[in-house]
Amino acid sequence: MNRLFVLPVCILSIFLAACNSNEIGNSENVNPESIYFDYKIWGEEGNDNLTVKLQYRFAGENGTTLLLDGTSKVELDGEVLKADSSKITGVFYEVEKPVTSFAGKHVITFTDGKNKQYKESFHFEPITLTNPVPASIQRGDLVFEFNGLSNDEVVRVVMTDTSYLNEEINRLDTVKNGRLIISKEDLLALSNGPVHLEITKEYERPVKNGTKEGGRISISYSLKREFVLED
Repeated sequence: MNRLFVLPVCILSIFLAACNSNEIGNSENVNPESIYFDYKIWGEEGNDNLTVKLQYRFAGENGTTLLLDGTSKVELDGEVLKADSSKITGVFYEVEKPVTSFAGKHVITFTDGKNKQYKESFHFEPITLTNPVPASIQRGDLVFEFNGLSNDEVVRVVMTDTSYLNEEINRLDTVKNGRLIISKEDLLALSNGPVHLEITKEYERPVKNGTKEGGRISISYSLKREFVLED
């Protein structure tokens, strides 16, 4: 009989901490060129606001989080962001913005301790489904049509049922002409009954205007639906 193996909480905590440092340092104590930019923007349908979370780390993506002191600061579209911190993530700069008014181009401006500026532009576009998803869907090819997705854009598709015996659908898929198709054969992985569907537009790239240490920016927006799958 298969048994579920669960890591003890203490071991899991150590593992998670090792993946990303939550220690806090001061930016004026490090070489500005050794600062790594970690930018995340995410939201989901049904939540009026999205989150912009910016972190600066010493020497790489897993390095010590930095408090911007002295003349260092970070701005989003000209708005200076205030520092916050937690035991889990270290220091960060976070703000929430209304999804409806945030669509379009934005600029993150980081000023280091020597008054050198690094400007990073990005574009945010929420996605929506053109047509509602029925409460019940019969097996067959499922076609979803979107607004806010360009041709050949990649999304993550997750579909799960209530059975613990089945494998979920969890994959990257390509949108063609605003349409995403989940085939009848794909649905063989799911049992009849309630199905949870989640489609996420994911985007990640290196920062274009960073220090020698570099950085990354990731943007995601999710749609969630529930329906009953029937023969």
